[in-house]
Amino acid sequence: MTTQIAAPSSFSNLPPSALTDKVVVIFGGTSGIGLSAAIQAKAAGANVIVIGNDRTRAQQAAEKYGFEWRTADVTQSEAVYDALKEIPKVDHLVLLAGTFVAAKVLDGDVTYMRRAFEERVWASVHAIRALNERLSKDGSITFISGVLADRPNAQGTAVLAAASAAMEAFARGLALELAPIRVNTLSPGHVETPLLHKVLGDARDSVLPAMAASTPLKRLGTPEEAGAATVFLMANGWMNGTTLHIDGGVSLI
Repeated sequence: MTTQIAAPSSFSNLPPSALTDKVVVIFGGTSGIGLSAAIQAKAAGANVIVIGNDRTRAQQAAEKYGFEWRTADVTQSEAVYDALKEIPKVDHLVLLAGTFVAAKVLDGDVTYMRRAFEERVWASVHAIRALNERLSKDGSITFISGVLADRPNAQGTAVLAAASAAMEAFARGLALELAPIRVNTLSPGHVETPLLHKVLGDARDSVLPAMAASTPLKRLGTPEEAGAATVFLMANGWMNGTTLHIDGGVSLI
């Protein structure tokens, strides 16, 4: 099953020039939430650069939607610096890249578990350092965490939950350290993305309905909904140092 992402018809809830001609760089912008955010930012007038770890997918997304594109393995600092080195200025930096790292602490491979932090915390550190003064002072940085930050489980996600919670704390600290650059975190719940389908594998047809039934709204979120929340964090100049939960109320139960 392939999730189809379409650009919304209007952005009447955004200030008319909030993203017009702004440079938006989205790590993880070639699929799922990142791709939807890229499409919507482009529709709102931004100049969008997507960065993914798969060259073919990045090029295809760019050609289809009119983005610029780069490739980088975010766990490799040199690749992050190389992907950003020729961009003169970035108004909004969005860091959504990351895989689903699941392993039990007592018997999981430590090198593998470290990836949860490498893909999130350290990739963000390297991206911010790479851009440095090229980050617009009236722009923003957006991280991603997830419902695990508030609601961990016993299914081998303790390290991933820790990394997710770390991103929220990191954003709050950076909102002060990098001021007046705004720094926020998007915390999505169960969103039906290609990554979720990949994680569930052959079990997805049975697991997805159960996941949907467990939410207050009795459905999963869409990439479009989470992408719109990402655009909101970029476009609203009064959002700073906060975590925006878009989980259909899952964090309440």
